[in-house]
Amino acid sequence: MINRLFLFLLIFTISFAQAQQTDPAVLDFKEFLGYIKKYHPIAKQAELKIDEAQANLMKSRGGFDPKIEVDYDLKEFKGTEYYERFNATFKVPTWYGIELKANFEQNDGVYLNPSENLPEDGLYSAGVSFSLGQGLWINDRMATLKSAKLFRDQNRAERDILVNEVLYNASLAYFNWLQTYRDKEIYDRFLANAQERFKGVRQNAIAGVIPSIDTLEAKIIVQDRALNLEQAKVNLSNKALLLSNFLWTNNNIPIEIQPNVIPDINTERDIDVTLEILGKPLDSFALADHPKLKALDYKIESLKIDRRLKSNKLLPKIDLEYNFLTENPDYFNSFGNQQYKGGINFQLPLFLRKERGNLKLADYKLQDAQLEATNTAVQIRNNILAIYKELDSFDTQTSLVESMVQDYRLLFFAEERKFSFGESSLFLVNSRERKLLEVELKKNLIQNKFSIAKAKLFKSLAINPIDL
Repeated sequence: MINRLFLFLLIFTISFAQAQQTDPAVLDFKEFLGYIKKYHPIAKQAELKIDEAQANLMKSRGGFDPKIEVDYDLKEFKGTEYYERFNATFKVPTWYGIELKANFEQNDGVYLNPSENLPEDGLYSAGVSFSLGQGLWINDRMATLKSAKLFRDQNRAERDILVNEVLYNASLAYFNWLQTYRDKEIYDRFLANAQERFKGVRQNAIAGVIPSIDTLEAKIIVQDRALNLEQAKVNLSNKALLLSNFLWTNNNIPIEIQPNVIPDINTERDIDVTLEILGKPLDSFALADHPKLKALDYKIESLKIDRRLKSNKLLPKIDLEYNFLTENPDYFNSFGNQQYKGGINFQLPLFLRKERGNLKLADYKLQDAQLEATNTAVQIRNNILAIYKELDSFDTQTSLVESMVQDYRLLFFAEERKFSFGESSLFLVNSRERKLLEVELKKNLIQNKFSIAKAKLFKSLAINPIDL
């Protein structure tokens, strides 16, 4: 569908003179939205949010990447080798703040610290370091990775909201373009009728059947219809330019709709299917599935993780390390508990003012997000309920205006027939025709409002169509 529409839109770039020689090309509503979803810059930006989240997740997983560290120090002065130190370490971070470590050390020199004296072939060690207080159940690495996963899900929801927003605005532009096109067609048809009537009135006036002054009234009607048509053409051109704002090629080149392109006048029958709101009664909507609320829920979960981390900072910092030592790493049983190296580090601020302050700030942020989610849920539910009521009203309005159009058309035809028999006046004919024109324009307006109401439901549900 997208490739077909791409070729279709390329035809728009032909010149106006060539356009006048070709048949009108219909721009289908579903193809229009499908092209926007694929090529519009904002839609592309929305997809970048997913890539951004994936990159952020990969970055956070880097906190658990194994590391190799090598330190080499050498000092030689006046022919004396003061020291030569070599230290290579391989570390593997794990989930619960436990770090596995393998190490090789080799030192040499005249002025080494006695604690640095090692076997000639070096000393090997294997051990573990971990935290008992702060950092045991949650630490910066764990919190960052959990938040990154939530950020990825949150960005998916926000992507759907962005795509929905641009498709909603594009739908409004299409519906307004369709309304102005229908208005132009009505004025065109009524101008042709006025011109035909003017010819008949002029012939009858020449024949002396009716007064000559009737030709002036008939001419004024022709001029009024021509003026209306000209204004409708300008309005249609402006709406087409607004619609062009949403049309782009794959190379980010904007496309302008040409005069030979027209909307699909039967769009109403496809709106529900295209916007994927067909068969969605009010009781079928699950508020928890709304992308906006999903995004807020992911944000709340992320803030809960941050609060847990801030709460964990209140605990004392107790870091333990234990390493088995050996000169012969080729023999596994050489790692015994008779030869080891270990240590403990303890830290605890006396007043914990920084930590307690950070925890309070985390609490306030969490409460703010929860209140926002509650308020947003109420707004979404009430908005959807109001739109469903509006749609029910437009069903009634559509039926009424269609009946009015039919009745006014019968009145006009009857008055025109009476005029042809000399039983009516041109003034009454024009009056009936003016009422018919007004009600047909009102029908277009109500149809447009009905379509816009459906688009508002589409936006309120924040649907990201999968079939475009």
